[in-house]
Amino acid sequence: MQAIVLAAGEGTRMRPLSASHPKPMLPVAEEPLAAHTARAAVEAGADELVFVVGYEADTVRDHFGREYGGIPVEYAVQERQRGTADAVRAAREYIDGPFAVLNGDNVYDADAVARLFDAAPAVGSYRVDDPSNYGVLSTDGERVTGIVEKPDDPQTDLANTGAYVFPERASEWLDVSESERGEYEITDVVERVVAEFDVTSVELDRWLDVGRPWELLAANEWKLAELDRNLRGDVSDDATIDGDVVVEAGATVEPGVVIEGPALVRSGATVGPNAYVRGATLVGENAKVGHSVEVKNSVLSAGATVGHLSYVGDSVLGRDVNFGAGTNVANLRHDGEDVEHTVKGERVSTGRRKFGVVVGDAAKTGIDTSLYPGVTLSAGATTLPGETVSRDR
Repeated sequence: MQAIVLAAGEGTRMRPLSASHPKPMLPVAEEPLAAHTARAAVEAGADELVFVVGYEADTVRDHFGREYGGIPVEYAVQERQRGTADAVRAAREYIDGPFAVLNGDNVYDADAVARLFDAAPAVGSYRVDDPSNYGVLSTDGERVTGIVEKPDDPQTDLANTGAYVFPERASEWLDVSESERGEYEITDVVERVVAEFDVTSVELDRWLDVGRPWELLAANEWKLAELDRNLRGDVSDDATIDGDVVVEAGATVEPGVVIEGPALVRSGATVGPNAYVRGATLVGENAKVGHSVEVKNSVLSAGATVGHLSYVGDSVLGRDVNFGAGTNVANLRHDGEDVEHTVKGERVSTGRRKFGVVVGDAAKTGIDTSLYPGVTLSAGATTLPGETVSRDR
């Protein structure tokens, strides 16, 4: 089974994290987001991967190379960002037989993908509380009878997970018409397949669409929870390591540090002295957690630095961010309501009672900066010493 992984999207809902870095390559535990999609496909039995790439394609190629998980890898370039059918059409020259299509910004359970492969032709589905943000399936038992892309009034809670297995003939049906949204939708191809084949709805037990920053936190919570304790780095005898914590070779944990798993400290990173890391926290490659810093349930991307006497909770920090000493993140509203965050210019609920800040690459805070819950700092943004930031910048 060939697996086509869609990794060309610009990720506008994930900005500023995706402003200078492809969304499918954002960090989730020990690998980029798209790697978890690819690994699920490999473990499910795929014998070839085809990545559809777009902006910053070299970043994807550099990570995956020509072989991943023991199977060959090819790359197709989507010249324009015009929808999922357009993306799969870019890979058409590589299609040889039945083929799977997986969204490179979704996290799938490998066993579920294997069931999808076995049920071909098939569409992965998942029951959600609010289906308005997703495409939805209509079914007759396990048979798919229709599919609608983000309907205004969904009649079912069965979301389309962006996971498909098509018969080879479907490669001839990729030249679909432009939709009202100005895109070429893979759902139109699914409709054609449904009209000519019995298509199975494979309901997934676990699935995550990682489209917004707090969903990147959720993806890390999922994947960090799967880690087994492994301390290969330089861990001080005076540090306390509890639970499933991975400290990679080349990482350093200083005296007085407490790390409560699940947590991952990547190669080149430094934690401490006297720091406290807890919750599902990723400390990325060459990141630095300074003296007496507390980091809770957060993602620190490669090269991020949190200066001494700071607190970071339920937050996502981009690459090479620098938090000056005494920077404090507020992650809880006084009224106890869910924290809101700006997505494509609109304030939306994160669905989280605790959520901190989202900080773009190379942003810097002055010492003693205070950051309100849900605030965004754009890539390269700065704050003044002692400043309180209550609005995005």
